Amino acid sequence: MRIVLGSSSPRRLQLLKEAGFDFIVYKPEVDETIDLSKSVKENVKALGLKKALKTKEIYKDALVIGCDTIVALDGVIYGKPKDENDAFLMLKKFSGKTHQVLSGYAIIYKDAIYNDVVESLVTFNDLTDEDIYNYIKTKECFNKAGSYAIQGIGKKLVKEYSGELENIIGLPIKEVKEIILEIGEKYGV
Repeated sequence: MRIVLGSSSPRRLQLLKEAGFDFIVYKPEVDETIDLSKSVKENVKALGLKKALKTKEIYKDALVIGCDTIVALDGVIYGKPKDENDAFLMLKKFSGKTHQVLSGYAIIYKDAIYNDVVESLVTFNDLTDEDIYNYIKTKECFNKAGSYAIQGIGKKLVKEYSGELENIIGLPIKEVKEIILEIGEKYGV
């Protein structure tokens, strides 16, 4: 069974590789505009599906995986920082608080569509402005939803988390692996 990951995220690639899967990568171009009339969960679920459907247009006979990860605090979505100031403001808001990390994923094979959301919670330490500026200087905050990488230097910002670490990194691998194996059994591939 051919597997296609509809994402160019190095973190998702690494997680899927570590789970033991052979796959190819395709970066689907989709509109990632957030629909403010919908909940955070509905938005991230729709984005994961959108990426999988776009990938499926190109790789019709493959098993395709689409995923999107969103960071939210008090119902407000925090994407990737635009610049250092944006990263500072995000991290300052997370200081001493618990935020959600939600990954919406979709797996499509033949006529089967699996689409769901996995949620994890992350609590930050109380951060000083100096703590935040020192982290931003590492440049790790860029191209990361919520302006941090829990698997990197950013773990110093985190007091605790609940849920799957892999979900916080960007792919709920436990669920994805279970579904791929289920599809393999169901279709004998």
